[in-house]
Amino acid sequence: MGEAVYIHGVRDVRLGPAPSEAADDETVAIDIAAVGLCGSDLHYYKDGSIGAARIQSPFVPGHEFSATLSADCEPLGLTRGTLVAIDPADPCGLCEWCHRGDVNLCPSVKFLGAPPFDGAMRHTMHVPQKAIVPIPGTFSALDAAMLEPLGVCIHAIDLVRPRLGETVTVLGCGPIGLGLIQLLRLSGVGQIVAVDPAGYRRDHGLKNGADAVVAHAGDSLDFNAGRGADLVIEATNAPEGMADAVAAARIGGRVLMVGIPDGDHYTLPAAEARRRALSIKFARRMGETYPRAIALTEAGKVDLEATVSHRLPLDKAPEAFEMQAALADSALKSVIYPNGLEG
Repeated sequence: MGEAVYIHGVRDVRLGPAPSEAADDETVAIDIAAVGLCGSDLHYYKDGSIGAARIQSPFVPGHEFSATLSADCEPLGLTRGTLVAIDPADPCGLCEWCHRGDVNLCPSVKFLGAPPFDGAMRHTMHVPQKAIVPIPGTFSALDAAMLEPLGVCIHAIDLVRPRLGETVTVLGCGPIGLGLIQLLRLSGVGQIVAVDPAGYRRDHGLKNGADAVVAHAGDSLDFNAGRGADLVIEATNAPEGMADAVAAARIGGRVLMVGIPDGDHYTLPAAEARRRALSIKFARRMGETYPRAIALTEAGKVDLEATVSHRLPLDKAPEAFEMQAALADSALKSVIYPNGLEG
């Protein structure tokens, strides 16, 4: 069974014996290869909850992950030892939203790594066979694990449908913000301005395709004659994120909220958003994006390693949570390798 990482409550991460599981004909055993520490994992660590999803008892985080099969998976024609990606979402398939194709909005979804469902920060586990995502043999364990956050970025781009030549401001140069910048550059938009208070993250914004970077949302107006951006995508954990997005947008512009605010609250002066008649959307997780994420990665059109700053063994996971919550050591994303680092 081995060990697992548990979040017990606010700022309380510990290792312990992995949870026991009951296998059946619809599941397959896997050995976890790599698992990313996501911003949502940090919210459970810092706040003990994300909205109504609250830690009631210690649970194992980790929903961005890859694994090798511990046994043959005959329905998919995959053999033991094959590296695969895992889709953490198991929507019900029966509700109104699933029938409409909005599987990411399923209110009955079972999502690995979100309480009460244990995730992948452990050595081994069982997953439904339908969760297995075959990948090209050239992919690394990190590539396969980072397909999930790339999918979140693809879904966000789908929601806002960037237009050729329009100006875009991205708030936040964390892993999701950087992924969004890469995809926006591929989409043919005009000027991309990235905003982040941390200097090292602004540097990463430039490396990932931003034309300019600034420390504050208001400063982004200097790059579009004070009119504001046609499109603003917010990818921060700041309660001020929505207010900053409004401040960066032009009259009649579009805003997409991707980030999750600390404390589960936004601050927003309503008059500015109303007077500008802004169109504001919210993104949640992703839909059926794995095929495109795989294709973009295989073609070399995205750089998944550019969003990762640390690679650590399982026993260093508590330190990774603390480091990322404090933005220490130039942290972007930590990837945990429960069964040994890649060579």
